[in-house]
Amino acid sequence: MDTRVSPAKHYDIDDPRFRIHPSQQMVSACSGALLTSLFMTPLDVVKTRLQAQQKMLLSNKCFLYCNGLMDHLCPCGTNGILKTTPHLNGTIDAFAKISQSEGIRALWSGLSPTLVLAVPTTVIYFVAYEQLRVHAKDKYTEFHPDCTGTPWWIAMGAGSLGRTIAATIVSPLELVRTKMQSQKLSYWEVGQALKSMVNTQGILGLWTGLRPTLFRDVPFSGIYWTSYESIKALCNVTGSPSFQFSFIGGAVSGSIAAIITTPFDVVKTHKQIELGEKLIYTDTPKKPKNESVFPALESIYRLHGIRGLFAGIIPRLVKVAPACAIMLSSFEYGKAFFHTYNVTQFQRTTPGN
Repeated sequence: MDTRVSPAKHYDIDDPRFRIHPSQQMVSACSGALLTSLFMTPLDVVKTRLQAQQKMLLSNKCFLYCNGLMDHLCPCGTNGILKTTPHLNGTIDAFAKISQSEGIRALWSGLSPTLVLAVPTTVIYFVAYEQLRVHAKDKYTEFHPDCTGTPWWIAMGAGSLGRTIAATIVSPLELVRTKMQSQKLSYWEVGQALKSMVNTQGILGLWTGLRPTLFRDVPFSGIYWTSYESIKALCNVTGSPSFQFSFIGGAVSGSIAAIITTPFDVVKTHKQIELGEKLIYTDTPKKPKNESVFPALESIYRLHGIRGLFAGIIPRLVKVAPACAIMLSSFEYGKAFFHTYNVTQFQRTTPGN
């Protein structure tokens, strides 16, 4: 049953009287995050293996990027999550060699920590975006009452800030989780390891690797939401879009953002591998080299050329397009469902409606 075929379609989905509550936004985001994680993890594994082999660190450590928000460092070898893999010569070759050398289940490596940590982070991100968007739109419509859609600059600001909030919150938790996975430590031992890390790095060491994360994720998010809202405006779509529209719009917007931000994604892969080698997978943490993002881009370009800056772009695009389509269409459908519910409740409790 299509929830849009109801009296609710005559009401603005952002109307404060029956606006989607944060708890309803959380449920809407969670369903999309679960589906995205289950279907897209194999492409994330392939994409990051292609990027990571440039760093020449895969002999004993592996880096997995699992669902678009969370990155995972995993120990390799017989006691680890993954084994070493032969040199990969492209997307199809990577699928074949990973499956042959490590088993088909290796393509879903990191799925469990993704579901445990990245799904809640996705929820934080989407809820933060929605709350920032509607409150900024409320202020804007006070001076522009004829406004129906979301201006592109509000979408860009809300998307960028929402992603910043989500990434910042989860960064220390990711270090804790990775440390526990790498050496199967107890909580007390993790506490001691973190104490050593703080002594070496300072309290801000818990956010090591956040900067390259933000350099990739914040522009991606800003471009993604700006593109999506611009597509809605071009197609004259107001209120709650159809499932088909949000699916296609999400795929197109995600592809645009992925192409533009791929070099930052490559830098982040290299940075996180270095982080794992020097800070996480060791009993004596060493301070990683504090190389800024743009010198890192220059170094990758010097060593590997333009192809190095866009390493893994094909599997990234193949993953990002359907992942964004699934995530956004599921989220929009959930919003439409709860919007109908809220309108119905409003009509029942308000005389004259």
